[in-house]
Amino acid sequence: MSTFAVSEEKNRWLRQKMDLLGVREEDLDEQFIRSSGKGGQHVNKTSTCVYLRHRPTGIEVKCMAERSQSLNRFLARRQLLEKIEGATGKPTAADLKRDKARKQKARRKKRAMDKYAARSDSPGEEQAQGNENIEDVEG
Repeated sequence: MSTFAVSEEKNRWLRQKMDLLGVREEDLDEQFIRSSGKGGQHVNKTSTCVYLRHRPTGIEVKCMAERSQSLNRFLARRQLLEKIEGATGKPTAADLKRDKARKQKARRKKRAMDKYAARSDSPGEEQAQGNENIEDVEG
């Protein structure tokens, strides 16, 4: 496997993750396409967009996040591994992030409900009810 324009630690992580999921370089179809978006003349001249297809599963990924082809190759492989991991039923990083946000939202909602429920039991309402009773006695 070739190394990409990222740290050696990230290259090592990618190799380990591919071995863990059983993804081999020989199983990948890789194509380079011209990117679109920001970058001007540089983007129009070079093919920095990376298209990956994993033959055994048929999962496809297209990455054009960066202007560097080597960096896009790394990012495309990382996205592909996340999709393959998600297809196996294991929780992915996106799933964990979504669950964390859902729990945080539920916790905030519960706090707000408790806060406003405490306000309805405030002593100000009890005094108002007590004043009505006094008026009845005087009248």
